[in-house]
Amino acid sequence: MERKLATGGHDGHVRLWDPKTGKPIGDALKGHTKWVTSLSWEPIHLNASAPRLASSSKDGTVRVWSTLMRRCEYALGGHTASVNVVRWGGGGLNGKGVLYTASSDRTVRVWDANGGKCLHILKDHAHWVTTLTLNTDFVLRTGPFDHLGKKTSSDSEAQSLALARYNALVSTTGELLISGSDDHTLFLWSLFPARTTSGDAAAAAAERGGKLKPLARLTGHQRQVSHVAFSPDGRWAASAAWDNSVRVWDGRTGKFVATLRGHIAAVYRLAWSADSRLLVSASKDSTLKIWDLKTFKIKNDLPGHTDEVYCVDFVADKLVSGGRDRTVKIWKN
Repeated sequence: MERKLATGGHDGHVRLWDPKTGKPIGDALKGHTKWVTSLSWEPIHLNASAPRLASSSKDGTVRVWSTLMRRCEYALGGHTASVNVVRWGGGGLNGKGVLYTASSDRTVRVWDANGGKCLHILKDHAHWVTTLTLNTDFVLRTGPFDHLGKKTSSDSEAQSLALARYNALVSTTGELLISGSDDHTLFLWSLFPARTTSGDAAAAAAERGGKLKPLARLTGHQRQVSHVAFSPDGRWAASAAWDNSVRVWDGRTGKFVATLRGHIAAVYRLAWSADSRLLVSASKDSTLKIWDLKTFKIKNDLPGHTDEVYCVDFVADKLVSGGRDRTVKIWKN
C-alpha cells in the first residue's frame, strides 16, 4: 500500500497527496457542493491494499471515494443539514465496516460502509451534533503500527496485525461511540456490542428496528461541546466545551470522573498521548495545557501562540499545534 495524505477544503474538493514529496496525486476529487468538514479512511484491517476515503460536507452528504479508481463509489443522502463529522468504524454487520455521521440536523446516523444502507438514526440530541469519537479511533488510526516500530512486509501482514489490535480492544466492550452536541450534552452508544449472548440479543433487537437507547447521557457542561475524544486504551473519554472546561468520563460507563479547570476561554480541541496518561487541550485563550490523568492537574502550561489555538496532536514524543496566529508550533518535552 502506498501512503497517501487526504485533505478537504472550503472549495468542496478532496485532494490526495504524496506525503513523502508533498506533490498532489492526480486532480481533485469533485462532487461536494459546499465545504468539506471531515475525512476518514477505511480501516487497514478491512482493506489494506487500497483503503477507501469518506468525506462529509456542509452540503448534507457523505461521499465514499475509491482512491484507486479516483471516483466516488456512492454518496450518502439523508441528513437534512450539514454533516459535521464522519468516522469509519471497524465494526458493523459481520465486522465489515460502518460509517458514523453527525449532523446539524441533530441526528447521528450509522451506515453500512459497503453499499451505504442506513442502519440507525440516533435522534437523542436537541441541537447540532458537532463531534464524534470511537473507542477504536487510536487503533484504527495506527492500524498495524505499534510502539515497537517494526515494519510489515506485505499488505496481508499489515491487515492481520491491524485486525489483531482492533479485536483486542473491542473483545470486551465492542466498538463504542460518543457524540457531543451544542445542546451541552454527550451520549455514549454501544451499537455493535462485543460478541456475547447479551450483545447478540441487543444486536438482534436493533436489527429488527428496535429503538436504540444510549448507554449513558453525559451532562455537566454549561455550554456547547466542541470536541470529544476517547483515550487510546478506551479507558477514558474527555470532552472540551465553550464553558472553559474539560471533563473526563469513564470510557465504558460514561460516568463522570473529573473536571479539568485552568483555561480562561473556550476549549476547542483535545489530544491524548499514545499511552493514555496525558491529555492536551487547545483553547481560545491562546494556550495549550497538558493534563496528568493520575492527578487530573495541569502538568505543563504552554503559552506561545499569540491568538486562539484551533488544533493540536501528539506526534511521537512531541506536540504540534496550529492557531489563528497562522503559525504551527512544535513543542518538545
